[in-house]
Amino acid sequence: MSAPAIADAPSAFHLLAKPTGAVCNLDCSYCFFLSKEMLYPGSRFRMADELLEAYIEQLIEAHSHVPEVQIAWQGGEPTLMGVEFFRRSVELAERYLKPGQRALYTIQTNGTLLDAEWAAFFRENGFLVGISIDGPRELHDAYRVNKGGKGSFDQVMRGLEHLQAAGVEWNALTTIHAANADHGREVYCFLRDECGAGFVQFIPIIERVSEAADGEVPWSSWRDRPLYEQKGDLVTNRSVSAEQYGRFLIDVFEEWVRRDVGEVYVQMFDVALANWVGEPPSLCIHSETCGLALALEHTGDLYSCDHFVEPRFKLGNIRETRMLELVSSPKQRQFGLDKRDTLPQYCLECDVRFACHGGCPKDRFISTPDGEPGLNYLCAGFKAFFHHVDGPMRFMGERLRVNGAPAEIMGLYATEDARRGRNDACTCGSGRKWKRCHGAELARVDQW
Repeated sequence: MSAPAIADAPSAFHLLAKPTGAVCNLDCSYCFFLSKEMLYPGSRFRMADELLEAYIEQLIEAHSHVPEVQIAWQGGEPTLMGVEFFRRSVELAERYLKPGQRALYTIQTNGTLLDAEWAAFFRENGFLVGISIDGPRELHDAYRVNKGGKGSFDQVMRGLEHLQAAGVEWNALTTIHAANADHGREVYCFLRDECGAGFVQFIPIIERVSEAADGEVPWSSWRDRPLYEQKGDLVTNRSVSAEQYGRFLIDVFEEWVRRDVGEVYVQMFDVALANWVGEPPSLCIHSETCGLALALEHTGDLYSCDHFVEPRFKLGNIRETRMLELVSSPKQRQFGLDKRDTLPQYCLECDVRFACHGGCPKDRFISTPDGEPGLNYLCAGFKAFFHHVDGPMRFMGERLRVNGAPAEIMGLYATEDARRGRNDACTCGSGRKWKRCHGAELARVDQW
Protein backbone atom coordinates (compact mmCIF):
# COMPACT_ATOMS: atom_id res chain seq x y z
CA MET A 1 0.00 0.00 0.00
CA SER A 2 1.36 3.41 -0.89
CA ALA A 3 1.60 6.15 1.70
CA PRO A 4 -1.62 8.19 1.99
CA ALA A 5 -1.48 11.72 0.63
CA ILE A 6 -1.92 13.90 3.70
CA ALA A 7 -1.43 17.65 3.66
CA ASP A 8 1.17 18.91 6.13
CA ALA A 9 2.18 15.38 7.13
CA PRO A 10 5.54 15.36 8.95
CA SER A 11 8.41 13.97 6.93
CA ALA A 12 9.72 12.25 10.05
CA PHE A 13 8.76 11.65 13.65
CA HIS A 14 9.92 9.57 16.61
CA LEU A 15 7.90 6.64 17.85
CA LEU A 16 8.57 4.53 20.95
CA ALA A 17 7.08 1.08 20.48
CA LYS A 18 6.28 -0.89 23.63
CA PRO A 19 6.02 -4.58 22.69
CA THR A 20 5.41 -5.67 26.31
CA GLY A 21 3.31 -2.65 27.23
CA ALA A 22 4.03 -1.63 30.81
CA VAL A 23 5.20 -5.08 31.92
CA CYS A 24 8.67 -5.11 33.47
CA ASN A 25 10.81 -7.48 35.51
CA LEU A 26 11.77 -4.61 37.83
CA ASP A 27 9.56 -2.62 40.18
CA CYS A 28 11.24 0.78 40.23
CA SER A 29 9.50 2.85 42.89
CA TYR A 30 9.25 6.00 40.78
CA CYS A 31 8.22 4.39 37.46
CA PHE A 32 5.15 6.23 36.21
CA PHE A 33 4.55 3.64 33.50
CA LEU A 34 4.06 0.43 35.49
CA SER A 35 0.48 1.33 36.35
CA LYS A 36 -0.41 1.56 32.65
CA GLU A 37 -1.12 -2.18 32.85
CA MET A 38 -4.53 -1.10 34.14
CA LEU A 39 -5.39 0.26 30.69
CA TYR A 40 -5.37 -3.28 29.28
CA PRO A 41 -7.00 -5.71 31.75
CA GLY A 42 -6.65 -9.32 30.69
CA SER A 43 -3.95 -8.61 28.12
CA ARG A 44 -1.03 -10.99 27.55
CA PHE A 45 1.16 -7.89 27.09
CA ARG A 46 2.97 -9.27 24.07
CA MET A 47 2.89 -7.65 20.65
CA ALA A 48 1.41 -10.11 18.16
CA ASP A 49 3.44 -11.03 15.09
CA GLU A 50 0.90 -9.57 12.67
CA LEU A 51 0.90 -6.28 14.60
CA LEU A 52 4.69 -6.21 14.54
CA GLU A 53 4.58 -6.42 10.76
CA ALA A 54 1.89 -3.74 10.53
CA TYR A 55 3.94 -1.46 12.79
CA ILE A 56 7.16 -1.86 10.80
CA GLU A 57 5.41 -1.51 7.44
CA GLN A 58 3.44 1.58 8.44
CA LEU A 59 6.40 3.25 10.15
CA ILE A 60 8.53 2.89 7.03
CA GLU A 61 5.61 3.97 4.84
CA ALA A 62 5.29 7.14 6.93
CA HIS A 63 9.00 7.89 6.37
CA SER A 64 9.04 7.29 2.64
CA HIS A 65 10.79 10.59 1.86
CA VAL A 66 13.73 10.36 4.27
CA PRO A 67 16.86 8.21 3.99
CA GLU A 68 16.79 6.89 7.57
CA VAL A 69 14.01 5.37 9.65
CA GLN A 70 14.46 5.05 13.39
CA ILE A 71 12.89 1.92 14.87
CA ALA A 72 12.84 2.46 18.62
CA TRP A 73 11.83 -0.03 21.32
CA GLN A 74 11.00 0.70 24.95
CA GLY A 75 8.78 -0.60 27.72
CA GLY A 76 8.10 -1.74 30.34
CA GLU A 77 11.05 -3.97 29.63
CA PRO A 78 11.21 -4.81 25.91
CA THR A 79 13.77 -7.63 26.24
CA LEU A 80 11.06 -9.73 27.92
CA MET A 81 9.89 -10.40 24.35
CA GLY A 82 13.01 -12.48 23.71
CA VAL A 83 15.68 -11.97 21.09
CA GLU A 84 13.78 -13.83 18.33
CA PHE A 85 11.07 -11.14 18.32
CA PHE A 86 13.69 -8.53 17.51
CA ARG A 87 15.34 -10.72 14.87
CA ARG A 88 11.93 -10.82 13.21
CA SER A 89 11.62 -7.02 13.46
CA VAL A 90 14.94 -6.58 11.65
CA GLU A 91 13.88 -9.04 8.93
CA LEU A 92 10.64 -7.12 8.43
CA ALA A 93 12.43 -3.78 8.28
CA GLU A 94 14.79 -5.06 5.61
CA ARG A 95 11.78 -6.25 3.63
CA TYR A 96 9.92 -2.93 3.71
CA LEU A 97 12.75 -0.39 3.48
CA LYS A 98 12.80 1.57 0.24
CA PRO A 99 15.87 1.45 -2.02
CA GLY A 100 18.53 3.69 -0.50
CA GLN A 101 16.87 3.72 2.94
CA ARG A 102 18.33 2.27 6.08
CA ALA A 103 16.96 1.55 9.53
CA LEU A 104 18.45 2.90 12.74
CA TYR A 105 17.63 0.55 15.62
CA THR A 106 17.43 1.68 19.24
CA ILE A 107 16.25 -0.03 22.39
CA GLN A 108 15.89 1.25 25.95
CA THR A 109 16.40 -1.46 28.57
CA ASN A 110 17.08 -1.84 32.28
CA GLY A 111 19.94 -4.15 31.23
CA THR A 112 19.24 -6.91 33.74
CA LEU A 113 18.37 -9.59 31.17
CA LEU A 114 21.20 -8.92 28.73
CA ASP A 115 23.65 -11.72 27.99
CA ALA A 116 26.17 -12.63 25.30
CA GLU A 117 23.42 -13.62 22.82
CA TRP A 118 21.65 -10.27 23.18
CA ALA A 119 24.93 -8.40 22.87
CA ALA A 120 25.91 -10.30 19.71
CA PHE A 121 22.51 -9.57 18.16
CA PHE A 122 22.76 -5.86 18.96
CA ARG A 123 26.28 -5.67 17.56
CA GLU A 124 25.38 -7.54 14.37
CA ASN A 125 22.44 -5.23 13.64
CA GLY A 126 23.93 -1.93 14.79
CA PHE A 127 21.55 -1.31 17.67
CA LEU A 128 22.07 1.71 19.92
CA VAL A 129 21.24 0.45 23.40
CA GLY A 130 20.11 2.76 26.19
CA ILE A 131 20.89 1.45 29.66
CA SER A 132 18.99 2.79 32.66
CA ILE A 133 21.41 3.37 35.52
CA ASP A 134 21.10 5.95 38.28
CA GLY A 135 24.67 6.12 39.53
CA PRO A 136 26.81 4.12 41.98
CA ARG A 137 25.23 1.17 43.78
CA GLU A 138 23.74 2.99 46.76
CA LEU A 139 22.18 5.67 44.57
CA HIS A 140 20.98 3.31 41.86
CA ASP A 141 19.48 0.81 44.29
CA ALA A 142 17.54 3.45 46.21
CA TYR A 143 14.60 3.09 43.82
CA ARG A 144 15.59 0.74 40.98
CA VAL A 145 14.59 -2.53 42.62
CA ASN A 146 13.23 -5.91 41.54
CA LYS A 147 9.86 -7.40 42.44
CA GLY A 148 11.30 -8.54 45.76
CA GLY A 149 12.47 -5.04 46.64
CA LYS A 150 16.18 -5.78 46.16
CA GLY A 151 18.52 -3.51 44.24
CA SER A 152 19.29 -4.22 40.58
CA PHE A 153 22.76 -2.64 40.35
CA ASP A 154 24.77 -5.86 39.97
CA GLN A 155 22.47 -7.21 37.26
CA VAL A 156 22.63 -3.92 35.32
CA MET A 157 26.42 -3.80 35.46
CA ARG A 158 26.63 -7.42 34.31
CA GLY A 159 24.41 -6.62 31.34
CA LEU A 160 26.55 -3.59 30.52
CA GLU A 161 29.67 -5.73 30.59
CA HIS A 162 28.16 -7.99 27.92
CA LEU A 163 27.49 -4.97 25.71
CA GLN A 164 30.99 -3.62 26.16
CA ALA A 165 32.60 -7.00 25.50
CA ALA A 166 30.72 -7.22 22.19
CA GLY A 167 31.49 -3.61 21.22
CA VAL A 168 27.84 -2.53 21.23
CA GLU A 169 27.16 1.21 21.03
CA TRP A 170 25.29 2.30 24.16
CA ASN A 171 24.31 5.32 26.17
CA ALA A 172 23.32 5.95 29.77
CA LEU A 173 19.88 7.12 30.79
CA THR A 174 20.00 8.41 34.36
CA THR A 175 17.01 9.64 36.29
CA ILE A 176 17.46 12.45 38.81
CA HIS A 177 15.48 11.93 41.99
CA ALA A 178 15.55 12.57 45.72
CA ALA A 179 18.27 9.96 46.34
CA ASN A 180 20.87 11.14 43.81
CA ALA A 181 19.91 14.78 43.16
CA ASP A 182 22.56 16.15 45.53
CA HIS A 183 25.33 14.05 43.97
CA GLY A 184 25.58 15.43 40.44
CA ARG A 185 29.32 15.25 39.94
CA GLU A 186 29.56 11.89 41.70
CA VAL A 187 26.92 10.41 39.42
CA TYR A 188 28.51 11.89 36.29
CA CYS A 189 32.03 10.75 37.20
CA PHE A 190 30.72 7.25 37.90
CA LEU A 191 29.07 7.08 34.49
CA ARG A 192 32.17 8.43 32.78
CA ASP A 193 34.93 6.64 34.70
CA GLU A 194 33.38 3.41 35.99
CA CYS A 195 30.91 2.73 33.17
CA GLY A 196 32.77 4.34 30.27
CA ALA A 197 29.68 6.22 29.10
CA GLY A 198 30.21 8.48 26.10
CA PHE A 199 26.63 9.73 25.92
CA VAL A 200 24.45 10.56 28.91
CA GLN A 201 20.82 11.58 29.28
CA PHE A 202 19.53 12.98 32.56
CA ILE A 203 15.79 12.64 33.20
CA PRO A 204 14.19 14.43 36.19
CA ILE A 205 11.74 12.37 38.22
CA ILE A 206 8.57 14.35 38.88
CA GLU A 207 5.71 12.27 40.29
CA ARG A 208 2.56 14.34 40.32
CA VAL A 209 -0.13 13.61 42.91
CA SER A 210 -3.30 15.33 43.99
CA GLU A 211 -2.62 14.88 47.69
CA ALA A 212 0.19 13.48 49.78
CA ALA A 213 -0.39 13.55 53.51
CA ASP A 214 2.63 14.80 55.43
CA GLY A 215 4.82 14.29 52.39
CA GLU A 216 4.23 10.54 52.39
CA VAL A 217 4.85 8.70 49.13
CA PRO A 218 1.36 7.55 48.09
CA TRP A 219 2.67 4.33 46.51
CA SER A 220 5.84 2.29 46.40
CA SER A 221 4.92 -0.50 43.99
CA TRP A 222 2.74 -0.99 40.91
CA ARG A 223 0.61 -3.26 43.09
CA ASP A 224 -0.73 -0.43 45.22
CA ARG A 225 -0.60 2.58 42.91
CA PRO A 226 -3.51 4.02 40.94
CA LEU A 227 -3.41 4.53 37.20
CA TYR A 228 -0.87 7.31 36.85
CA GLU A 229 -2.17 10.29 34.91
CA GLN A 230 -0.81 13.80 34.48
CA LYS A 231 -2.93 15.30 37.24
CA GLY A 232 -2.30 17.03 40.55
CA ASP A 233 -0.21 19.99 41.70
CA LEU A 234 1.84 18.18 44.36
CA VAL A 235 4.76 15.77 44.02
CA THR A 236 5.96 12.73 45.95
CA ASN A 237 9.01 12.89 48.17
CA ARG A 238 10.92 10.80 45.64
CA SER A 239 10.71 13.68 43.18
CA VAL A 240 13.61 16.04 42.49
CA SER A 241 13.00 19.67 43.42
CA ALA A 242 13.47 22.46 40.90
CA GLU A 243 16.44 23.81 42.84
CA GLN A 244 18.05 20.38 43.06
CA TYR A 245 17.62 19.84 39.33
CA GLY A 246 19.34 23.10 38.46
CA ARG A 247 22.13 22.45 40.95
CA PHE A 248 22.63 18.90 39.61
CA LEU A 249 23.03 20.12 36.03
CA ILE A 250 25.41 22.90 37.05
CA ASP A 251 27.48 20.49 39.12
CA VAL A 252 27.81 18.16 36.14
CA PHE A 253 28.46 21.02 33.71
CA GLU A 254 31.39 22.37 35.77
CA GLU A 255 33.02 18.95 35.57
CA TRP A 256 32.20 18.34 31.90
CA VAL A 257 33.25 21.77 30.58
CA ARG A 258 36.78 21.36 32.00
CA ARG A 259 37.53 17.85 30.69
CA ASP A 260 34.98 16.25 28.45
CA VAL A 261 33.74 18.64 25.74
CA GLY A 262 33.80 16.68 22.51
CA GLU A 263 34.46 13.42 24.35
CA VAL A 264 31.35 12.87 26.49
CA TYR A 265 28.01 14.02 25.13
CA VAL A 266 25.48 15.14 27.71
CA GLN A 267 22.13 15.50 26.01
CA MET A 268 21.02 18.54 28.00
CA PHE A 269 24.20 20.43 27.10
CA ASP A 270 23.87 19.58 23.41
CA VAL A 271 20.25 20.74 23.47
CA ALA A 272 21.21 23.99 25.16
CA LEU A 273 23.97 24.70 22.65
CA ALA A 274 21.59 24.07 19.76
CA ASN A 275 19.16 26.64 21.15
CA TRP A 276 21.99 29.14 21.72
CA VAL A 277 23.06 28.95 18.09
CA GLY A 278 19.52 28.90 16.72
CA GLU A 279 19.47 25.29 15.55
CA PRO A 280 16.56 22.89 16.20
CA PRO A 281 17.33 20.99 19.41
CA SER A 282 17.24 17.20 19.41
CA LEU A 283 14.95 17.07 22.45
CA CYS A 284 11.24 17.92 22.36
CA ILE A 285 11.28 19.16 25.97
CA HIS A 286 13.16 22.31 25.03
CA SER A 287 11.72 22.73 21.53
CA GLU A 288 9.15 25.43 20.82
CA THR A 289 6.48 22.88 19.90
CA CYS A 290 6.18 19.12 20.24
CA GLY A 291 3.93 16.35 18.97
CA LEU A 292 6.51 14.37 16.99
CA ALA A 293 7.45 11.92 19.76
CA LEU A 294 4.66 9.38 20.08
CA ALA A 295 4.14 6.03 21.81
CA LEU A 296 2.75 2.78 20.40
CA GLU A 297 1.29 0.24 22.81
CA HIS A 298 1.52 -3.53 22.36
CA THR A 299 -2.08 -3.55 21.10
CA GLY A 300 -1.51 -1.06 18.30
CA ASP A 301 -2.96 1.89 20.21
CA LEU A 302 -1.11 5.09 19.35
CA TYR A 303 -0.75 7.86 21.94
CA SER A 304 0.31 11.49 21.65
CA CYS A 305 3.41 11.01 23.82
CA ASP A 306 5.14 8.46 26.02
CA HIS A 307 4.26 10.61 29.03
CA PHE A 308 0.61 10.82 28.05
CA VAL A 309 -0.37 7.19 27.66
CA GLU A 310 -3.86 7.67 29.06
CA PRO A 311 -7.32 7.52 27.50
CA ARG A 312 -7.72 11.20 26.63
CA PHE A 313 -4.52 11.22 24.58
CA LYS A 314 -5.18 8.06 22.58
CA LEU A 315 -5.19 8.90 18.87
CA GLY A 316 -6.46 5.57 17.58
CA ASN A 317 -5.19 2.12 16.63
CA ILE A 318 -2.93 1.39 13.66
CA ARG A 319 -4.94 -1.75 12.89
CA GLU A 320 -7.89 0.50 12.09
CA THR A 321 -6.28 3.75 10.88
CA ARG A 322 -2.96 4.19 9.11
CA MET A 323 -0.20 5.47 11.35
CA LEU A 324 0.60 8.54 9.27
CA GLU A 325 -3.05 9.58 9.34
CA LEU A 326 -3.04 9.43 13.15
CA VAL A 327 0.26 11.27 13.46
CA SER A 328 -1.03 13.99 11.10
CA SER A 329 -4.45 14.28 12.76
CA PRO A 330 -5.76 17.68 13.93
CA LYS A 331 -5.80 16.30 17.48
CA GLN A 332 -2.08 15.51 17.40
CA ARG A 333 -1.14 18.76 15.68
CA GLN A 334 -3.01 20.68 18.35
CA PHE A 335 -1.27 18.67 21.06
CA GLY A 336 2.07 19.84 19.66
CA LEU A 337 1.06 23.47 19.21
CA ASP A 338 -0.37 23.72 22.74
CA LYS A 339 3.18 23.51 24.08
CA ARG A 340 3.86 26.95 22.62
CA ASP A 341 0.40 28.47 22.71
CA THR A 342 -0.37 27.83 26.38
CA LEU A 343 2.75 29.43 27.85
CA PRO A 344 1.93 31.90 30.64
CA GLN A 345 2.98 35.53 30.26
CA TYR A 346 5.77 34.98 32.78
CA CYS A 347 7.39 32.56 30.31
CA LEU A 348 6.77 34.76 27.29
CA GLU A 349 8.75 37.55 28.97
CA CYS A 350 11.56 35.31 30.28
CA ASP A 351 15.11 36.03 29.09
CA VAL A 352 15.89 32.31 28.64
CA ARG A 353 12.68 31.37 26.90
CA PHE A 354 14.68 30.71 23.70
CA ALA A 355 16.57 27.94 25.52
CA CYS A 356 13.73 26.59 27.65
CA HIS A 357 10.44 27.00 25.75
CA GLY A 358 8.60 26.17 28.94
CA GLY A 359 9.89 22.63 29.32
CA CYS A 360 7.66 19.57 29.01
CA PRO A 361 3.89 20.21 29.21
CA LYS A 362 3.54 17.34 31.68
CA ASP A 363 5.40 19.42 34.27
CA ARG A 364 3.47 22.68 33.86
CA PHE A 365 1.34 22.45 36.95
CA ILE A 366 2.43 25.28 39.26
CA SER A 367 1.55 28.98 39.14
CA THR A 368 3.68 31.95 38.18
CA PRO A 369 4.63 34.57 40.82
CA ASP A 370 1.57 36.60 39.79
CA GLY A 371 -0.77 33.61 40.05
CA GLU A 372 -1.16 32.55 36.41
CA PRO A 373 -1.35 28.75 36.04
CA GLY A 374 0.80 26.71 33.69
CA LEU A 375 4.35 27.32 34.93
CA ASN A 376 6.77 24.43 34.77
CA TYR A 377 7.54 22.82 38.12
CA LEU A 378 11.25 22.91 37.19
CA CYS A 379 11.26 26.59 36.22
CA ALA A 380 13.64 27.72 38.97
CA GLY A 381 16.07 24.95 38.03
CA PHE A 382 15.88 25.76 34.33
CA LYS A 383 16.60 29.42 35.01
CA ALA A 384 19.53 28.66 37.29
CA PHE A 385 21.12 26.32 34.76
CA PHE A 386 20.53 28.39 31.63
CA HIS A 387 21.80 31.57 33.29
CA HIS A 388 24.87 29.71 34.57
CA VAL A 389 25.84 28.39 31.14
CA ASP A 390 25.08 31.53 29.15
CA GLY A 391 28.73 32.63 28.82
CA PRO A 392 30.13 29.19 27.96
CA MET A 393 27.34 28.54 25.46
CA ARG A 394 28.03 31.86 23.75
CA PHE A 395 31.72 30.98 23.54
CA MET A 396 31.11 27.52 22.12
CA GLY A 397 28.51 28.90 19.73
CA GLU A 398 30.98 31.44 18.42
CA ARG A 399 33.60 28.73 17.87
CA LEU A 400 31.06 26.80 15.80
CA ARG A 401 30.24 29.89 13.75
CA VAL A 402 33.88 30.30 12.69
CA ASN A 403 34.35 26.56 12.08
CA GLY A 404 36.20 26.15 15.34
CA ALA A 405 35.72 23.45 17.95
CA PRO A 406 33.56 23.91 21.07
CA ALA A 407 36.22 21.89 22.92
CA GLU A 408 38.46 24.96 22.80
CA ILE A 409 36.55 26.16 25.85
CA MET A 410 38.49 23.68 27.97
CA GLY A 411 41.66 25.67 27.36
CA LEU A 412 39.91 28.85 28.45
CA TYR A 413 38.79 27.20 31.68
CA ALA A 414 42.28 25.80 32.30
CA THR A 415 43.78 29.27 31.98
CA GLU A 416 41.25 30.80 34.35
CA ASP A 417 41.58 27.93 36.85
CA ALA A 418 45.36 28.40 36.96
CA ARG A 419 44.79 31.93 38.25
CA ARG A 420 42.19 30.91 40.79
CA GLY A 421 42.99 30.96 44.50
CA ARG A 422 42.42 27.78 46.49
CA ASN A 423 40.17 29.65 48.89
CA ASP A 424 38.16 31.44 46.20
CA ALA A 425 34.49 30.55 45.85
CA CYS A 426 33.92 27.66 43.46
CA THR A 427 32.70 28.61 40.02
CA CYS A 428 29.70 26.28 40.33
CA GLY A 429 28.01 28.64 42.80
CA SER A 430 27.73 26.06 45.56
CA GLY A 431 29.19 28.46 48.14
CA ARG A 432 32.05 26.08 48.88
CA LYS A 433 35.71 26.96 48.48
CA TRP A 434 37.33 26.13 45.16
CA LYS A 435 39.78 23.72 46.78
CA ARG A 436 36.95 21.77 48.38
CA CYS A 437 34.63 21.71 45.38
CA HIS A 438 35.40 21.41 41.66
CA GLY A 439 38.97 22.52 42.24
CA ALA A 440 39.63 19.46 44.38
CA GLU A 441 39.24 17.23 41.33
CA LEU A 442 41.97 19.03 39.38
CA ALA A 443 44.59 17.56 41.64
CA ARG A 444 43.58 14.12 40.35
CA VAL A 445 43.18 15.03 36.70
CA ASP A 446 46.04 12.78 35.62
CA GLN A 447 43.99 9.69 36.39
CA TRP A 448 41.84 10.49 33.35
